[in-house]
Amino acid sequence: MAQGTRELLSIGVLLVIVVVGIVLYQPLQIVTDWALILPFVTALFGCWLIALAGIKTSNPQKYEIGAYATLSWGILLLATGGAWFLYSYGWYYSIIVIVMAVAILAISTALKRK
Repeated sequence: MAQGTRELLSIGVLLVIVVVGIVLYQPLQIVTDWALILPFVTALFGCWLIALAGIKTSNPQKYEIGAYATLSWGILLLATGGAWFLYSYGWYYSIIVIVMAVAILAISTALKRK
């Protein structure tokens, strides 16, 4: 998959994630506060970056960011969005999410070096 195709795909996925966040807020009332849409979108885009890292592993391109860096950014965005979203329920949930993200990054780094 060419670099331009991946960029266009990522923009499309981001727009779909924003629409899903708005739909979960307004008609379904699952997300109860407008301020929680941004962390929800951030966490879902982190999930997309993790999936994109898997795509990049199978077909790496020259002169582009590697799959491991994309995976790391995906985990970072997922943890940031998840911690921000869960902060409204209790700060200790945010700490748990951040510690879990650091643990996942440590495991992925150890497996990469193996």
